[in-house]
Amino acid sequence: MEKDNELKLFENKRIRTKWDEKQEKWYFSVIDIVAVLTDKDYQKARTYWKVLKNRLSAEGNETVTNCNQLKMMAYDGKLRLTDVADMKQILRLIQSIPSKKAEPLKLWLSQVGKERIDEVYDPEIAINRALDIYRKKGYSEEWINQRLKTIDIRKEFTDELKEKGISEAKDFAILTNILTQTWSGYTVKEYKKLKGLKKENLRDNMTNMELVLNMLAETSSTEISKSKQKRGFKEAQDSVIEGGNIAKTAKEQLEIKTGKKIVSSENARKIRKINP
Repeated sequence: MEKDNELKLFENKRIRTKWDEKQEKWYFSVIDIVAVLTDKDYQKARTYWKVLKNRLSAEGNETVTNCNQLKMMAYDGKLRLTDVADMKQILRLIQSIPSKKAEPLKLWLSQVGKERIDEVYDPEIAINRALDIYRKKGYSEEWINQRLKTIDIRKEFTDELKEKGISEAKDFAILTNILTQTWSGYTVKEYKKLKGLKKENLRDNMTNMELVLNMLAETSSTEISKSKQKRGFKEAQDSVIEGGNIAKTAKEQLEIKTGKKIVSSENARKIRKINP
């Protein structure tokens, strides 16, 4: 799930994207693309798109206006439905908006597409790209190795949930919340508050030991779920709680031995070798 929704930057402006595994293509937030082309803020770009969409529809140009809607992270930190378009539609949209950014944006889009295709055929490229990003942010090699492992473990965990019939994003979020609370004693929201986070990724702000215990919880839940035949949310929830309790027991035993709390308020600023 972590890789499905991505925030990309074009000349320091954010563009929300989503990769569709089944169709093997990118979807881009139309409003974000309009904001880049018109050099307007989000609200003005939203209004611009509304007017343009009505005009193009009136002209019978449905190739651009016949958009899908997907849930993406809004500026208020909540997932909201927004108009999205695939690469072909975005290129046609660019033709409808006079802009100096048109050609640079086309080049950027082609690079985004190429990177994903490269990663599909050679996963090592994606790993190396992630390594480079975390190194530039100042994380230690030990932490980076742990973080990359969590991505694989997380994918195995969500893949198993899909096998058991979990498909809705809200159900993945609920089960993740249950898992986190079971082993750590905190809901995801409480955990992020403890670390002083708002929109930041929780795992990017975990210590090595927190990452290890979270991986133990997820991989235990995955293996327990695989041993069961029944499908559905209740079965998945039971597996998640059982897996979370295994990590909880390990955490408690370690805390007794070391005399230190595992779950801490340390965030990325303290974890990194250097401040951003």
